[in-house]
Amino acid sequence: MNPSNVLEIKGLSVEFSTERGRLPALRNVDLAVPAGAIVGVVGESGCGKSTMIHSIVRLLSPNGRVVSGSIHFEGSDLLGMTEPEMRSIRGDRISMVSQDPMISLNPVLSIGTQMVDIQYREKLDKSRKRARAVTMLQRVGIPDAAERLDDYPHQFSGGMRQRIAIAMALQAEPSLLIADEPTTALDATLEVQIIHRLQELQQSMGCSILFISHHLGVIAELCDLVVVMYGGEVVENGTVRDIFHRPMHPYTQKLIECDPARMVEITRVQPTIPGEVPDLARLPAGCIFSGRCHLAFGKCHDQPPALAGQDGGHRARCHLTDPGPGT
Repeated sequence: MNPSNVLEIKGLSVEFSTERGRLPALRNVDLAVPAGAIVGVVGESGCGKSTMIHSIVRLLSPNGRVVSGSIHFEGSDLLGMTEPEMRSIRGDRISMVSQDPMISLNPVLSIGTQMVDIQYREKLDKSRKRARAVTMLQRVGIPDAAERLDDYPHQFSGGMRQRIAIAMALQAEPSLLIADEPTTALDATLEVQIIHRLQELQQSMGCSILFISHHLGVIAELCDLVVVMYGGEVVENGTVRDIFHRPMHPYTQKLIECDPARMVEITRVQPTIPGEVPDLARLPAGCIFSGRCHLAFGKCHDQPPALAGQDGGHRARCHLTDPGPGT
């Protein structure tokens, strides 16, 4: 493992047992999160983002299993850890924010009770734990934090609930924060506020963030590095400038073209990517995107491309990045 990386995934493949047989949800996924960096993972629904997250924290459903690959966190092999060892890391060294805070927050317990309870590892009395909770709520911008500790989740707006979820995740000062589409349920104004708050907290606390989203604008605003996933594979990765100014993979190019923020003319028709996401139970022989790609040629349909790179670490899984693609 590269010592400069907090998280490093290599060759990760995950499959699920279904009534239709084996379903390879992830195939040979590589990903690295450098210390102090924000890495964005973007892709359509069903591309494998959530499966990758659950693999990292070892919370796959009972019918899922890691077939091959490795996941190293701060030099330790997560896949080789016992369950007690993993429990000591979850919520402490690795924290997570979900896209819907009403799922992660208990509706029948006050915010203060929940924020005190998650400090069960700390050898502090209750009053000091409540004081820490107040401080963290203030840092994420909750007004009158001390007075609102005894309020329940339904007494807060959606944006406030998401800030509380972020405060709870960062309260343990983790090395890695996994944010699973934390702004999806928010309107545009609140989304911007949450993004700016995350940036401020990340800079002040120095933690790394793995940010999952399908919103390209958020990725461009927040992240340092970007990983593009499609059909259970990493199809492109690079810096934000690489991905948004010189995308190499046709899927990345189409995603950017479909971003409403790039539209310059008023229209009733939103741009889309023709075709459908491939059936993972019946994977194509060649490139996973070949059935929807306007640039596909002969070997795209029968030879899977490798993740080829350029200087600076910008890589794409596409035959067009190979020298002499027409040969």
